[in-house]
Amino acid sequence: MIDTIISDMGQVVLHFNNRLFFRKMTQYTNRSEEEIRAVTHAHIEIVDLFDKGKIRPEEFYQKAKTGLEAEVSYEDFFAAYCDVFAVNPLTLGILKKLKPKYKLILLSNTDIVRFSYIKRKFPELLIFDGYVLSFDSGLMKPDPRVYIAALELAGSNPERAVFIDDIQENIDGAERVGIKGLLFTPEIDLEKALRDLGIEP
Repeated sequence: MIDTIISDMGQVVLHFNNRLFFRKMTQYTNRSEEEIRAVTHAHIEIVDLFDKGKIRPEEFYQKAKTGLEAEVSYEDFFAAYCDVFAVNPLTLGILKKLKPKYKLILLSNTDIVRFSYIKRKFPELLIFDGYVLSFDSGLMKPDPRVYIAALELAGSNPERAVFIDDIQENIDGAERVGIKGLLFTPEIDLEKALRDLGIEP
């Protein structure tokens, strides 16, 4: 019997569009939007370090500013970096209905600045019973240890948990530790997919 729902954040509970960041950064550099995107993806290891909490916000800002050849203040950079989210009201509404009967855990690869922004901007999102965040744990999906940490936080075990994520690799990671995975897509009827697993309000 399922007693725990572990959910990803980006593209599940929150929509996000990093192209908004690329577009905003064009006002601070001579690089085009596509060039900014290409540079960002070519140096994705810096984003991963930030998401793991291995570098501080000031260091991340300096590395990004140098890599993008941008003349941008710390405040303007992070304003652009964070303002890429919008709540997914359908998913949030479903999780709110499930909350009285199920333990809800948020499991996200994210950094301290973006998550602090999300807490301020979208307080309605803070419905979860626990949070496993990469910048805090130092671990990122699909590392099996992050799923185990989520189970421990919930006081549950793999066969009693479902994990929702929009990336197949992360679903595979959860299933390797015995958690049932549910791949979230734009077309999914999430309420029905959960009901098919025996999960109802």
